[in-house]
Amino acid sequence: MIPATPGFVIAAPRSGSGKTTLTLGLLRAFARRGLRVAGAKCGPDYIDPAFHAAATGRPSFNLDTWAMEPSLVTALAARSGAACDLVICEGLMGLFDGVPSEAGRSGSSADVAAALGWPVLLIHDVGGQSQSAAAQIKGCCDYDPRIRIAGVVLNRVGSERHRRLVSDGIASFGLPVLGALPRSSAIVLPERHLGLVQAEETTELITRLDAMADFVEAHVDLDAVLALATRGQPNVGAHDAAPVRPPGQHIAIARDSAFSFLYPHVLTGWRDAGAALSFFSPLADEAPAADCDCAWLPGGYPELHAAQLASCHCFLDGMRTVATNRPVHGECGGYMVLGRSLTDASGTAHAMLGLLGLETSFGTRKLHLGYRDASLLADSRFGPAGTRLRGHEFHYATVTSDGGDAALASVQDAYGSLPTPSGTRRGNVTGSFFHAIAALREESGLGSAVKLPLSSKERN
Repeated sequence: MIPATPGFVIAAPRSGSGKTTLTLGLLRAFARRGLRVAGAKCGPDYIDPAFHAAATGRPSFNLDTWAMEPSLVTALAARSGAACDLVICEGLMGLFDGVPSEAGRSGSSADVAAALGWPVLLIHDVGGQSQSAAAQIKGCCDYDPRIRIAGVVLNRVGSERHRRLVSDGIASFGLPVLGALPRSSAIVLPERHLGLVQAEETTELITRLDAMADFVEAHVDLDAVLALATRGQPNVGAHDAAPVRPPGQHIAIARDSAFSFLYPHVLTGWRDAGAALSFFSPLADEAPAADCDCAWLPGGYPELHAAQLASCHCFLDGMRTVATNRPVHGECGGYMVLGRSLTDASGTAHAMLGLLGLETSFGTRKLHLGYRDASLLADSRFGPAGTRLRGHEFHYATVTSDGGDAALASVQDAYGSLPTPSGTRRGNVTGSFFHAIAALREESGLGSAVKLPLSSKERN
């Protein structure tokens, strides 16, 4: 399998340079022209892909060279481009920013571009610069011989004179300038403490996306951008396993404004492995499907809805019923809801499911951020003890008590930290703050897909 659809990576020398604006504007503009275009996202971000999907009408997958094996990265890139004319992959942070690792496995945008053979379209914030911008862009072009920067779009251009000064400097080494976006405070998306507000919560989302497309189309040469897209390189080997083992044959998944952080590639992998998925809304006081054999609470923003969740008795009773004889798992926000209590930012404690002894609080915010390499401490639906899962953690909650429950996994960060217990388990119930991205097959024995018979028709 090869990622045969032409594509490119949008990257920048640093965060905050305009990658998301350019990506969403291009995705929406090409889709409006009738192209079959799909998005992808470098790294572990689970919010940007939802905006990509809204702009194009097609799913957007994460491509993560640290958490995923090379075969999975290329398989997902090929899946992204299936039946499409173009894939636009949004980078993360700065182009070369990653974590310490073996070659090609740092999680950087450059690693993704190198692995797939896609060129890079650089966007550079030229605010406060003129000719000096060319020196930084030239450095990016020369820094890593594995990748090819095929063009640049300038952002926050103050005037025609400003654009000309910057462009003349870049012309000295032959890199084409494909667009110049003027300074604008109108083309923005709302934010909150974990980054952008989720796509489904953004008011007038399509109107906002069309405004981005209009803005980009007015200032970027779309035909030249389309021409730089390149077909990918051959895959390093077929990846025939679900990225994360399906925890059941029929998985009931919470999905609403409180529970929405679940990687699209994980859901797709579960479906490909034969699992049936059904969705329910805790905020609408819905219980998981009675015939499910596993219930899953993804991450999200339960702290913003804690009082409402505490009063949703159908949801609470339904989850407790499943937990009596079937597995239940929660990630990050879902993990907190599995616990005894959740204290919101105002200091008010709300009773949660009580399926774990965990007590968490937002009374004092503390950032927990980064990759996690987890080794399971006991057999579970994710695999036998010793199975390694790679994932990512991003939250501000503080654990005030673990309730004496056993740890789920031994976890290290990407910088060689000492292994520490993480997550908890009690009976059929497990939870963790890290979001699982993929299992390492050589460690976990997941060398082939887990084929499960469908227990019921998949429902949305």
